[in-house]
Amino acid sequence: MTPTPRSLGLAAAVAIALVPSGARAGMVPFTKYALPNGLTVILAEEHSVPLVAVNVLYKVGSRFEEPRRTGFAHLFEHLMFMGTRRVPTKMFDAWLEAEGGWNNAWTSEDRTDYFDVGPARTLPLMLWLEADRLQALGADMTPAKLDAQREVVRNERRQTSENEPYGKVELRLPELLWPEGHPYHHPVIGSHEDLVAASVDDVKGFFSRWYVPSNASLVVAGDFDPAVVRPLVERCFGGLPTHAVPPAPAPPPIVKLSSVVREVIPDNVNLSRVVMAWQSPSHFAPGDAELDLAASMLHDGKSSRLYKALVYDQALAQDVAAMQESGDLGSRFVVQATARPGVAVEKLEAAIDAIVAGLAAEPVRAEELARAKNQVETAFVERLQSVRERASILNGYEASVGDPGHADADLGRYRAATAEGIRDVVRRTLDPKARVILTVVPKSPPPDAAQPSNAKPAPKRPPAKPPAPAKKGGAR
Repeated sequence: MTPTPRSLGLAAAVAIALVPSGARAGMVPFTKYALPNGLTVILAEEHSVPLVAVNVLYKVGSRFEEPRRTGFAHLFEHLMFMGTRRVPTKMFDAWLEAEGGWNNAWTSEDRTDYFDVGPARTLPLMLWLEADRLQALGADMTPAKLDAQREVVRNERRQTSENEPYGKVELRLPELLWPEGHPYHHPVIGSHEDLVAASVDDVKGFFSRWYVPSNASLVVAGDFDPAVVRPLVERCFGGLPTHAVPPAPAPPPIVKLSSVVREVIPDNVNLSRVVMAWQSPSHFAPGDAELDLAASMLHDGKSSRLYKALVYDQALAQDVAAMQESGDLGSRFVVQATARPGVAVEKLEAAIDAIVAGLAAEPVRAEELARAKNQVETAFVERLQSVRERASILNGYEASVGDPGHADADLGRYRAATAEGIRDVVRRTLDPKARVILTVVPKSPPPDAAQPSNAKPAPKRPPAKPPAPAKKGGAR
């Protein structure tokens, strides 16, 4: 989906309450402060290109949803583009694009993020648009707007999950990996039944609870003058009312998998796919960085363990992937491979098990560890080249640890990882007797091997985590 910023012409300019950290140097220099209404503001001035990015993050994702109202966080991501009295439907995009800008958004289990990018001159418009919808969208919600986006989201579920080759895995995996009642048990996109049941009052209630300045952080990054932008931010956002947000639903005690949970999913595919998933340490917890590095060793590049063994040496797999998908309350470590024509899934599964077991058996080679660390650090530095990514990095750290300048400490986790530490975390986490194994198989007998496959390439694992939150909700 897409975000749209907007400044309301609110008269009161309010004094800013500076957070003690003030200006901070580091990978991405920034200044952080707070408005009296609780909005966290992060300014990252950088003049290498005449672009600006605005990133507004709300600390609400699918784990904050009430029973029988799944999919609300992602639905609201879409509704935030439906316009207000001052910005009619479709004009958020139209006005921004007319000035050379663009916008989008994503939703995960833990948060919802909206971002806008454009020439430096568009910054006042971006801020005005974002502030307008924060102030007015809930009150201006109508049945027609809700019905329009309800159908868009339901169709997105069909296109990206139900009717997409292998897409049903993303719907089923959270339900099998996390127990009933756990905030991660349902998929971010929600169910058709819950989306159909949503009312305008439900939507307004969700907005009033979570979409308030005290539950948001605003990043402005790029080519701007802080002396100009500070008063502009105050004018747009400073007069918006706020209140304390309710506490996030308390997660139940962690219920660890104690056996192998298997399921077979018949699908409209030509080739079978094996997907394995383990419960793993939460974001920034001990072991999280080690599992990122383990995933890189398994998956990144043609010399990685999965690719070399399954795709190149043994010719068992069409594609492979491994990833540590980190979340605030827990994570999942996923390994998957798509079988080549004629390869039995049992044989492919056994080959994957042997490779994962190798990581747990003995410390990795020094050169393999160095390569994985270099890949993580290179990917992080590459992200810094984009003004949009710099804004996302700052806001991601602010939401996760309360410090936009956490990049150096975060990269320190990867630099400090040892071969023995990775082996030990893999032993503890990737237990072959406690995991989910999903097998996607063709609904009908596979076609002749000479015919083209509709196997979807395995997703590229996102680089070093904190900065890069997964787009679980689907961008517009």
